[in-house]
Amino acid sequence: MSRQVVQVQPESRGQQEGQWSTGLCECHKDVGDCCFALCCLPVFTCKVTRAVGACACLPLLDCIGCVPPASLAMRASVRQRYGIQGSVWSDCLYGCCCYPLSWLQISRELKRRAASHASSSSSSPSSSSASYSALFSLQGAHLV
Repeated sequence: MSRQVVQVQPESRGQQEGQWSTGLCECHKDVGDCCFALCCLPVFTCKVTRAVGACACLPLLDCIGCVPPASLAMRASVRQRYGIQGSVWSDCLYGCCCYPLSWLQISRELKRRAASHASSSSSSPSSSSASYSALFSLQGAHLV
C-alpha cells in the first residue's frame, strides 16, 4: 500500500472566478470597517477610493445628482480589475439603493484580493506584483 503526501490543503471556500469574494450584506466579516463606515461614511469612502488608487476626494462627488458617480466608478473599476461579473446597471443599482453596503463590499474585496495575492506571491513571486503594489499594504489591516 502506497501513501501519498498532501502538499497543499484544500481551501474551505474557494473564491469562485468572476464572483465577489463576499456578498453585499456580509458586513459581519469585517466588523471594524462596518463600524467605521457607520460612524463616518464619507471618510470611509475616501479611504477606500485612495486604496483603489484614485483621487481620495472622488466620493465627494456622490452628493451631486441622483446617481452616485464615485460609487459607480469604484464598483466598475474593482469589477474590471478582478474580472468580476456584473454590469453598469447592477453597479448603478447597488450605488443608489445600497450605498454603504456597496462601499463595504468593495473594501472587503480589495483586502481579500490583496491578502490572497500576498500569500500566493510569498510562495511564488509573480511578475504582476506592480499592479498590486497600491493594495499590498492592506493585508490584514483596516482602511483607516
